[in-house]
Amino acid sequence: MQLVICVINRTDLLDTLLKRLVEEGIRGATILESTGLARAIADPEDLPIFGLLRRIIDPEREHSRTILIVAAKEEVDVIRNVVNEVTGGLDQPDTGIMIGLPIDFFEGGSRSHE
Repeated sequence: MQLVICVINRTDLLDTLLKRLVEEGIRGATILESTGLARAIADPEDLPIFGLLRRIIDPEREHSRTILIVAAKEEVDVIRNVVNEVTGGLDQPDTGIMIGLPIDFFEGGSRSHE
């Protein structure tokens, strides 16, 4: 099993992304509101120039969404494909990131255990 962590900067795509994941059979995910380091330290009193530039470049976005999915190995490529399809590709600037980590154990929930 894998833990797929996907940080989506384009929160306007979240509903579409979640619908597509469900359509592809991905049923369980946890969605968290998150803030990147650049946004978190963009306090004008701490770093006035950095904070001002960040707000000029991206004034609308306050937060990102972090999606956590416990996935069977065969689901990982499905998730990656859906995320890239919906976002237009994570290689595009300020779209998001995605990583996968092995899971040593899993307890709880309705998934079968490995």
